[in-house]
Amino acid sequence: MATIKIRQVRSAINRPKKQKLTLNALGLRKLNQIVEKEANAQVLGMVQTVNHLVEVESCNL
Repeated sequence: MATIKIRQVRSAINRPKKQKLTLNALGLRKLNQIVEKEANAQVLGMVQTVNHLVEVESCNL
């Protein structure tokens, strides 16, 4: 499957609890941190929930 790189570009301060938990579930703890995940339906749904806080880059392996 294809993978994506997700980078947190905005802070989770003053965000709803659901968005904070979603960032944690993606493995994002700090600003500008990059994680690499498989592009499956669950991960893409989580990215869509916090799309205003992250940047996504596709990565073909």
